[in-house]
Amino acid sequence: MLIAEIAPEALKLPPRERALLAASLWESIGDPYHLAADLDDEEAISLALSRDAEIESGQVKALSHAVLMGRLRG
Repeated sequence: MLIAEIAPEALKLPPRERALLAASLWESIGDPYHLAADLDDEEAISLALSRDAEIESGQVKALSHAVLMGRLRG
């Protein structure tokens, strides 16, 4: 099933039911990313340098904000 099929139906739910659905979906994701806000300064700098090295080496490709948001929207 695609988001484009599910979302319109979910939006027809009453606000309370939508909130419960959203909470349920959010809980199912867990925390897939260790947020930089949870890191101390030394860890945050290390993470930033590591990610920068990945981009510079070509191991990963940076995305613009617009491209990222477009992909997330499906």
